Amino acid sequence: MSVITDTADWLLDGANWTGGTGVPTRVVEHLGYTGLTMLGAAAVAVPLGLYIGHTGRFRTAAISVTGALRALPTLGVLTWFTLLVGIGLTAPILALVLLAVPPLLAGIYSGIEDVDPQTVDAARAQGMTEWQILRSVEVPIALPLIIGGLRNATLQVVATATVAAYVTLGGLGRYIFDGQAVRDYPQMVAGSIVVVALALALDGLFALAQGAAGRAARPGQAATTRRARSTTSTTSTSPTT
Repeated sequence: MSVITDTADWLLDGANWTGGTGVPTRVVEHLGYTGLTMLGAAAVAVPLGLYIGHTGRFRTAAISVTGALRALPTLGVLTWFTLLVGIGLTAPILALVLLAVPPLLAGIYSGIEDVDPQTVDAARAQGMTEWQILRSVEVPIALPLIIGGLRNATLQVVATATVAAYVTLGGLGRYIFDGQAVRDYPQMVAGSIVVVALALALDGLFALAQGAAGRAARPGQAATTRRARSTTSTTSTSPTT
């Protein structure tokens, strides 16, 4: 029988969908690793991205650092962290965080930078503080690009979180590494298919969220600009004493 037929049989076998090693359990483990990674990446990327995007400071340094992080081989970094902190959850999460930070950071600061300067000036004309401008004007308008950065980072992590199985953890990578150990190619292919399906499902959800954020941002940006123009016009035409 061909690998394709054997893979279909593996996926249709109910025994592979139940118990502690079944697909639903492995998917939950995989999503757990992804969630922990994204929380760690967000703790680093969100404050830095907001600061860089709003002030324009350290942008060149951020581009250089994120470019260097993108070039790091995840499996090599995982091996180094494993030697440093030992086998366990810490090593793969740290390796995956380094993978997730660059696209998330880039999405945040580029989204903030992309906000129309006239809209920001308009908000300042209304007497908003810098924090109020960032929170109430820039972030809502930049939200589609921010979600885009989160989308890219999450998909990269989902695709790469299979390396957790390299250090004896769970997740969908178990099917790939365990199948490789015994040359069970249908299991390896089936595991890869489930990873792809999970990534596509998440991508669809992020696409919907990104579209909704874009539709919500346009009216807010237009309203802020109209209010500011009204404020500026009133100020410029008011009599001086």
